[in-house]
Amino acid sequence: MSYERRVLVHHSLASMVALGITGLARLLYSILIARRFGVEILGLANSIISQSFLLAIPLSFFAVALGKYSSEFLGRNREESIRAITLPSFLLPLAGLVLLPFNAYMALLAVFRGIQLTLRGFLYGIHRGEHYAYIISVAFLGFLAGFLLPNPLAPYLMFLGVVSALAWAYLLRFRLVGRPCGEELKLITSYSAFAFLGTLSGVFLIQGPYFMSERLSGAEVAGVVSAVLSTVFLLTYLPQVLQSAIMPLFSYKYGKNERDYIRRLAEEITIFLLVVTSTTVFALMLFGRELLSLVFDFRIGPSFYIALMAIEVYIAYNPSIVALNSTSYVKHATAVSLTGAAVALISWLSFIPRFEDVGVMVGLLLAYASILAGVALLSKRFLGVSPSIYSHLLISLLLQAAVFVSKSLLLVGFIAFLAYEWKNIRRMISLFGI
Repeated sequence: MSYERRVLVHHSLASMVALGITGLARLLYSILIARRFGVEILGLANSIISQSFLLAIPLSFFAVALGKYSSEFLGRNREESIRAITLPSFLLPLAGLVLLPFNAYMALLAVFRGIQLTLRGFLYGIHRGEHYAYIISVAFLGFLAGFLLPNPLAPYLMFLGVVSALAWAYLLRFRLVGRPCGEELKLITSYSAFAFLGTLSGVFLIQGPYFMSERLSGAEVAGVVSAVLSTVFLLTYLPQVLQSAIMPLFSYKYGKNERDYIRRLAEEITIFLLVVTSTTVFALMLFGRELLSLVFDFRIGPSFYIALMAIEVYIAYNPSIVALNSTSYVKHATAVSLTGAAVALISWLSFIPRFEDVGVMVGLLLAYASILAGVALLSKRFLGVSPSIYSHLLISLLLQAAVFVSKSLLLVGFIAFLAYEWKNIRRMISLFGI
């Protein structure tokens, strides 16, 4: 097995475990807190968690750069340079402790989350993604133990607290901390100045719906939004698995100046993700809304369908924006991400007070659509990625819109989609040897 394929397989398997656990944790948390404390407490708790996760982005300022340059230095056999950038990267999240006098829960969650993001970027950067999976697996036990306590925030405090403790233990155990060097610090600082804004925009689009709905329409609406998004964000599981696996490869291949490899990888993964995701969305539109209403013990409205379509758009542009961020075009990708965040903010301020949870999802869909348009143009210009790969998404969305007419018409659309994509479906089946 080639080195590249081995890294891809190891990181994919590790990400399947780590992201599967974190995705399951958010869904399990929403279900149990809603049933135990009610929909309003769920909305308030998720509002605090989402604000903490947003605060964690400046605290993990170096996380993306740490992953990128660790991978590049690894490709160039510069191990001392890797050690030189770990200490400042892992110390920065501790700055969040200054928030303790204002809101202790939010401060601790932000610090712990900042360390987790930094650890994830670092371990994938040095091609040890499986170790991250081990740490998350152990921390999940702490998450489950948190439900035994009366505080609704306890599960996440214990989960992220265990990750943080194990992160520092890992660095010391494997002697991965070195003396900071001016040249390397300049590199990660320069890159992070732009990557930080892009990451902040992305996290705002993920966490913003929780606290924006709570502030603009109340805790009950935030609870409904929490239930819907904790479910539909599970669809990002596979893209995040592949993202964690391919981002180091993009940087590794960029360091070796193999740009055609980057283009082909971005195109193939995009088509694969779109076919798998669209098929899943059709199935969820047919049965998911009613099942969720039963699980959460309150009615889920049509916002569920809009949320599914929004996540589908997000998944479509994900591989190409990862490729842009992993090479030398982070400034351009950041500009597109900021545009998407601005579209979301304006849309939410306009729509949430009037349309509540539906307004949240419409704003999210508009934001992701604006990012997709920008990414398609940039990836074509700088990486040669063909915009035609997004035709799969457009056809899928047009057919899925039938759900707002009737489920019977949606079923016909689903059959038509499978017929259109049959060639790609057969190719993917053959790749897995089925």
